[in-house]
Amino acid sequence: MTPSVDIIYKYFPDLTVIQKEQFAQLAELYSYWNNQINVVSRKDMDSLYLHHVLHSLGIAKFIGKFQTGSRILDVGTGGGFPGIPLAIMFPDVHFHLVDSIGKKIKVVREISNALGLKNIEADHIRAEQLDYTYDFVVSRAVTRLGDFTTWIRNKFEKQDKNAIPNGILYLKGGDLQDEIKESKLKVELHALADYFEEDFFLTKYVLYAPM
Repeated sequence: MTPSVDIIYKYFPDLTVIQKEQFAQLAELYSYWNNQINVVSRKDMDSLYLHHVLHSLGIAKFIGKFQTGSRILDVGTGGGFPGIPLAIMFPDVHFHLVDSIGKKIKVVREISNALGLKNIEADHIRAEQLDYTYDFVVSRAVTRLGDFTTWIRNKFEKQDKNAIPNGILYLKGGDLQDEIKESKLKVELHALADYFEEDFFLTKYVLYAPM
């Protein structure tokens, strides 16, 4: 059976009515925009809530809560993952979604507007070109961790305001030991299977690297 939005409600039972409505709208919005501009693989659209929305929210399960006013950068956001689900989850946190492909940012803006999300800014730009600083940088497997780090090395606020120090929250799967070693970062590996029971998450992780 194709997972519906109920899978989000199952793991996040304390959502507001507005948040529930916003999550429920994602299927129709992505279905429409994906037919115009391919941002989610066609075969994956049936599993949107499991493979993309809930996967993105693995970061929410790990962090618990971002402090009000935190600034989060989502690098290589594609169609808005993990940024859009996280922005729904944390309406009092600012999310800056960037991608080097302009038409993907168009989709992000259209979906954000349709959902009424006021806490998202979306730009067609490479992370290296940004002049801003953030509390956390999030991403979903855009490249090897070591390469990723070179793009965002000086993008962090000096002052920590959250329960954990500012840093990278990176969603990735598979055997990551070599990749972590070559990144030369101090990385904590948190298994998504600790939060979600579906088989899809058995080899998926949140990598946290304080910066």
